[in-house]
Amino acid sequence: MLLYLHIPFCDSKCFYCSFNSYVDKFEYKRDYIKAVLKQLDFEIKKYNIKEGSLKTIFIGGGTPSTIAPELYEIFFDKVSKYFDKDIEITIEANPNSASPSWIREVKELGVNRISFGVQSFNDKKLKYLGRSHSAKSAIKAIENAHILGIKNISLDLIFDTKVDDKKLLQSDINIAKNLPINHISSYSLTIEKGTKFYDTKQNPKDDIDEEIWFYKEIENGGFPRYEVSNFGKYICKHNVGYWEHREYIGIGAGAVGFKKDKRFYTHKDIEKYINDPLYQHIEHISKSELKEEKVLLALRSFVGLDREILNEKENSKVDILINEKKVVQKDGKIYNLEYLLSDEIALFILG
Repeated sequence: MLLYLHIPFCDSKCFYCSFNSYVDKFEYKRDYIKAVLKQLDFEIKKYNIKEGSLKTIFIGGGTPSTIAPELYEIFFDKVSKYFDKDIEITIEANPNSASPSWIREVKELGVNRISFGVQSFNDKKLKYLGRSHSAKSAIKAIENAHILGIKNISLDLIFDTKVDDKKLLQSDINIAKNLPINHISSYSLTIEKGTKFYDTKQNPKDDIDEEIWFYKEIENGGFPRYEVSNFGKYICKHNVGYWEHREYIGIGAGAVGFKKDKRFYTHKDIEKYINDPLYQHIEHISKSELKEEKVLLALRSFVGLDREILNEKENSKVDILINEKKVVQKDGKIYNLEYLLSDEIALFILG
């Protein structure tokens, strides 16, 4: 079983960010964690969670490093009895709020993986993106985490902005690969409604050749690609759980849970969530929708697609793809050879 905890508080709102996060509601932190505990009790019963059955926890945001470890402590006290002995516990952090003491204390709670929202090691680009840290502070935070014993460290990089060129992007990769990390998540800039970039009519470069080159350079830097946007010497177990279509619990404002053929949505608004943490909008997912999700998720990652879930017509299309060397087959599964074409391949099979 997987568990995701959403922290909606943020140091500052980045110009491209469309996530459910707030920079002006810090006074609700303690009440928010109390609401989280109420929902956690509810979800443990709903999913019938047993001791030792929780395989991964991912604490995302927002900015989880804006929450003091003492507030996380009561969450961990309640959930720790359900930990698998090899549980992976990831927490996202911003370099400017992940102090050495914060890192040390969340590690003592059980966190064994930190994902830093770096985005770039170029100060001009960080300013353009609305990031509140510098390249120097990002490097220092990662080094601190390593020194303090966090073995699995990841960082995010954004590309396809108007300030990017190959020299800048290569510099980002060169700095990243020389840091004590074992994972990189890389995302192209997307502009969504409600963001400052949308309001100011900023646009991504949409340079597909640069995108292909950038991904290849990350791999050349020693980080094997295992999903469209993820590269690692270490493979994130939590991410893999999503791609394998496992059930997961979603805790917090705007979090989403999944069980069998249902998806559960909490209140996005912090105050509404605090007042009613057990509210859930339930989305019923049809068999055809579940199948489509499995195909899409499997082909965008190293997980691979089990041919047994496909019908005769769909399997005949898979044979065409194999003959055209678009996918390969091994032990009854097919694997996509070009992740950037994963959606097109999935639609061809299902169409």
